[in-house]
Amino acid sequence: MFRFAANLNLLFGEYAFRDRFAAAHHAGFSAVELLHPYAEPVEHLKEWLTASRLQCVLINTPFAADGSDAGCAAIAGREKDFFRKIHLALSYARALGVPTIHVMAGDAKAGLRNTESFISNLRKAGEEAAEVGIALTIEPLNARDRPNYFLRTTDQAAEILDAVGLKNVRLQFDIYHTQITEGDLTRRIEKHAKRIGHVQVAGVPLRDEPDRGEVNIASVFNALAFSGYDGFVGCEYRPRGRTEEGLQWMEPYVLRARDSLNARR
Repeated sequence: MFRFAANLNLLFGEYAFRDRFAAAHHAGFSAVELLHPYAEPVEHLKEWLTASRLQCVLINTPFAADGSDAGCAAIAGREKDFFRKIHLALSYARALGVPTIHVMAGDAKAGLRNTESFISNLRKAGEEAAEVGIALTIEPLNARDRPNYFLRTTDQAAEILDAVGLKNVRLQFDIYHTQITEGDLTRRIEKHAKRIGHVQVAGVPLRDEPDRGEVNIASVFNALAFSGYDGFVGCEYRPRGRTEEGLQWMEPYVLRARDSLNARR
């Protein structure tokens, strides 16, 4: 059983952004993700979260919504730009009580010392984040959706995380991206279980509801449960129709308050 978070940049798109918070609550969610919260004043986001009794569990570091910039944590020579981004993200996370920030690696050019820069930036940012009780994650993205993105595989991410060596810098395991790039999801989960700090899900290949497509989501969730993962699962997909009409896939896997209480006994 899992706790699910609605990604409000993709789910409930039939509503104005401010109304998606209430819609998520009414649909049964207790948590949300915000890919790019920086277009809204933090005071507005805090008001909408509080009014809808929602917890925001994940935000990204700033990136360009038009796709022209995918962050810069792994881009040699953009260290000052990266720390401006991470400090803005930390300020939003602290104000909103967000426990985890996804650090966007960026689109890399060949020949630069990107791995070294990524490790150095993550170590410094991770130390700052740890001081205020916040975790950082890094997420491999597939080449079809993001052709030039630096971070491509879970093994590459694991090597970087091991080099960083901080407990609060973890792997963001996205079922959609990992299936497209690597497949073998169960083995990937088993191999990297100790590093996984956040999970996201979508159907493959269309990035729609997870009950469609080539992934046996029940099998994958069984592997996650067996691995001991007890964090949130972010619903980062594009609904085929109205969001509420497609949420039935989640029903067998929802961790309810009673289940959570029993698990702690």
